[in-house]
Amino acid sequence: MRVYKFDSIYKEHIEALRSFALKLTKNKMDADDLVQETALKAFRNFKKYNSDKSFKNWSFTILKNTFITKYNARKKKSIISLPVEEIDYLTFSKPEADDAGEQNSKIRYLKQSIEKLSPKSKKPLKMYISGHSYKEISEHLIIPIGTVKSRINFARTKLKQQFKVS
Repeated sequence: MRVYKFDSIYKEHIEALRSFALKLTKNKMDADDLVQETALKAFRNFKKYNSDKSFKNWSFTILKNTFITKYNARKKKSIISLPVEEIDYLTFSKPEADDAGEQNSKIRYLKQSIEKLSPKSKKPLKMYISGHSYKEISEHLIIPIGTVKSRINFARTKLKQQFKVS
């Protein structure tokens, strides 16, 4: 009965949720993911929902809080969010012809700079860029998490210095 009740109420508001999610994420795939996560959280917490209150407001609050949580998690990720091997495929918003050449040059320089790092710094950084968590890197390299964080921070600092020099 609870599933049926949730499903019928949720279906009434799905389009409004999608629209709100799209405004927040500015990306259809991310918006769809956000709506799906919201549905799951809303269903899991449906017993806490007060039927005297607006379901739309309640579900929008869940969606907004989920977005904020994801956004903050993304901000904590590395500035570079793609695997090193995929950096060449970055696209920039309609660059001028000269800017495109300059961007490609910077990307090549970044890749070269990463390759010049010591293996102790390069391996954790590449794994982090590829999306691995500190814990996963720690387990894979069999080193403490603190050491992983330290090596990644050291590598970032070195790269920033390299870019300031160039």
